[in-house]
Amino acid sequence: MSKLKTVLVLCTGNSCRSQMAEGWARAMHADRIEAHSAGTAPHGLNPLAVRAMAKAKYTTSAKGHFGLAFDHYSHFTSPIRRYPDVMVHRLLQFYLDGGKSVDEETYETKCLHSSTMEGLATNAERDSIKYMQVKYMQNHQDQEFLGVISGVTEWGIYVEIIENKCEGMVRIRDIKEDYYTFDEKQYALVGATSNDLLQLGDEIYVKVKNADLVKKQLDFHFIRRNN
Repeated sequence: MSKLKTVLVLCTGNSCRSQMAEGWARAMHADRIEAHSAGTAPHGLNPLAVRAMAKAKYTTSAKGHFGLAFDHYSHFTSPIRRYPDVMVHRLLQFYLDGGKSVDEETYETKCLHSSTMEGLATNAERDSIKYMQVKYMQNHQDQEFLGVISGVTEWGIYVEIIENKCEGMVRIRDIKEDYYTFDEKQYALVGATSNDLLQLGDEIYVKVKNADLVKKQLDFHFIRRNN
């Protein structure tokens, strides 16, 4: 049983968190498709749900699987996609061949290394995508785009352009139609005079204000709402 447990708990932290995020995103995506047909699609909720999930990590500690309600669960894929998959496959074969329980500390070190490397790979992927988005938008600075508010903060709103999925920020000080403040409970910007809301999923028109390739940052001008 101890051998089986070693295999089952390996990398469970990553599977529990990442699969929760993917499951939530899939469920919300299904809702978006249904809502879209009714004209009420909640744009921007998928990425928000995923961002809200805890950061994934691999571990030998038995944390279980939230969605499946398993006390022991292992990250296991076939075909192999990641080094942790290799570790699980090797452990299974090792135990099937009659091997004794492995050293948990050794595998915890490998799990920590895998988590660190996967985090670096994820960040590198995001940076490369952002770089190419900024580079692309440098050639479209005089063009208006229809976008969806994908994030709301006390310093402004993030807007994802529907046409090309490039995401940038509209600073709160650059929204001139009213004086807006951030309402955390509503997750929205609220106009002091009009009481109008700028919130997740709202469609607005934007134009490129600044495309900084070195910082990999996109800033937009707020043009108008899509009424």
